[in-house]
Amino acid sequence: MAEEDDDDSKTEEPTQKKIDEAIERGDVVKSQELATFFVLAAGTVFVAFLSQGVAGDLSRSLAAFIDHADEMATDPRALERIFLHLVGLIGGVLALPALLFLIAGVGGNAIQHRLLFTFEPLIPKLSKISPLSGLKRLFSIDSAMQGLKGVAKIAIVAAAMTFALQPEFIHLQGILNSEPIGVLEVTRRAAVKLMGAVLVVMAFVAGLDYLFQRHRWVKRLRMTREELKEEFKQTEGNPEIKGKIRQMRMARARRRMMAAVPTATVVVTNPTHFAVALKYENGMRAPMVVAKGADAVALKIREIATLNEVPIVENPPLARALHAGVDIDKEIPEEHYRAVAEVIGFVMRLKDKRRR
Repeated sequence: MAEEDDDDSKTEEPTQKKIDEAIERGDVVKSQELATFFVLAAGTVFVAFLSQGVAGDLSRSLAAFIDHADEMATDPRALERIFLHLVGLIGGVLALPALLFLIAGVGGNAIQHRLLFTFEPLIPKLSKISPLSGLKRLFSIDSAMQGLKGVAKIAIVAAAMTFALQPEFIHLQGILNSEPIGVLEVTRRAAVKLMGAVLVVMAFVAGLDYLFQRHRWVKRLRMTREELKEEFKQTEGNPEIKGKIRQMRMARARRRMMAAVPTATVVVTNPTHFAVALKYENGMRAPMVVAKGADAVALKIREIATLNEVPIVENPPLARALHAGVDIDKEIPEEHYRAVAEVIGFVMRLKDKRRR
C-alpha cells in the first residue's frame, strides 16, 4: 500500500538531471524483445544471403581432410597441427557470421540507449537477495504481465510460422527422394520464409514492448513536487550552474541586440570605445536605443552597421551619455532630444542628397 501511495504522489515528469543520474547508475530503457529482433534479423540475413557461401567455403576447407584422411599422420604432434589447422579454417569461415551477430547484439542495445560502462548494477543489494522481496517480485502484477506477454508472443509466432510454412509442405514432403544439395536448398528456402514471417511479427512485438518499457521507465523516474522543488533549489544554488545560466542569457540577449542593428536609423560612436544604435520611425514618441556596447561589442555593432549601410556618426559626448544612461529597447530621455534630433536630422539630409 505504501508503495502505491508513493507512486501516486509522483506526479511530476522527471527532470533531465534525474534522467542523467538514472542512466549513470545503469538504469536505462531496456526491451529484451527489441534486442531479440536485431539478433533474429541478423540470423535471417545470414540464412538468406550468406549461408550458401559459408557452407561452400566450409565444405571446400574440409574436403582435403576427408579425401586424404587415410594418408594423414596420427602421431600426437601431427594431430595437434591438424586440429589447429581445422580450428583456423572453421574460424575463418565463421568469422563473418559471428561478426554479424555481434553487431546485431550490440546494436539492439545501443539503439535503446547510449553505450554505458558501469559496475553499479553488479553491487550486491539486500533487496535483490531478500526472500521476501523475491516472493513479491514473483507474484507481482509485473510478473503476471510478463507471463501473459510470453504466452501471447508464442501463440502469435506459432501462427506466423504455420502460415509461412504451409505452402512449403509439398516441397518438404518430397525432399526424402532428393539429392543432398536439393535437400539443403529446400530447407534453406523454407527457413528463410519461416524466419521472415517471425521477423515481421517480432518487429511489431519489439516496437510495442519498447514503448511499454519506456513508459514504465519514465513512470518509475517520476518525481514528487517536493523532490522537484529540492532539485531546483540545489541546481539554482550552484554557483557554476548560475554562472552558466547567466552566460546563456547574456549570449541570447547579445544575439538579439545584434539582430536589431540592421534596423537602426543611425549608430552614434565615440568613435572607438562606444557605439549606440538608435532607431526612429514616424509615429514613435522618441528615438529608441536598439543596441549598445563598448570596445569589442562596439566594433561588432559598427561592422554590422557598415554591412547593412546604416549611417555611422561620431559624437563622443552623446555616445558616452547614451551608453551610460539608456538601456536597450528604451526611449532616450528628454535631455538628449536636441542632440539626437541633430544627429538624425543630419542623417536624413544626407539620405535626401543621395536620392537627388
